[in-house]
Amino acid sequence: MTPPRIIGGKSGGIRLRSVPGSGTRPITDRVKEALFNILGPEIEGSTFLDLFAGTGSVGLEALSRGASYVCFIDASRQAISTIKENLRLTHLEQGAEILHMDAFAFLRHPPTRTFDFIFVAPPQYKGLWEKALAVLDANPTWLSPTGTIIVQIDPNEYKPLLLQHFAEEDRRRYGSTQLIFYRCKPSQEAIATSK
Repeated sequence: MTPPRIIGGKSGGIRLRSVPGSGTRPITDRVKEALFNILGPEIEGSTFLDLFAGTGSVGLEALSRGASYVCFIDASRQAISTIKENLRLTHLEQGAEILHMDAFAFLRHPPTRTFDFIFVAPPQYKGLWEKALAVLDANPTWLSPTGTIIVQIDPNEYKPLLLQHFAEEDRRRYGSTQLIFYRCKPSQEAIATSK
């Protein structure tokens, strides 16, 4: 498999290191480019949470395109070492924080800050994306009121989720990869005042 690269922004074109072994499932350049075309200029100055970060490819792309802060989380020591190396290669250390911990343990903590974007790309076929959404739904203030949760899964894993605080807004398929976008549901007060 071709190593991932930074596609756009100040570090565009730099090849990234891959995590050794087959435990991670890096996003393809095609899907990553499509994702950041969708996000567009909203990434500039944003805060970004890269859960199950793997190589860090998505969070690094966000930093390259002007995100002000990216938090990378992975439970794998090899992934954490790879992210550190990729930050060094791309000169994107500023604004980056790396946490070597379980993503679910992190999300169960009371939120210490809100994120404009939360990217969820766990190992496939284990129902982990549904679990991540459920934990986020129980702790919804991890996401800013105008923020977006982006889930990357195999299309065969998809099922509609009934969530209290978030609603599916869009779904895009790129071959064997599906991206699902969730936004905060409008609050009842906001609905009442808009009538």
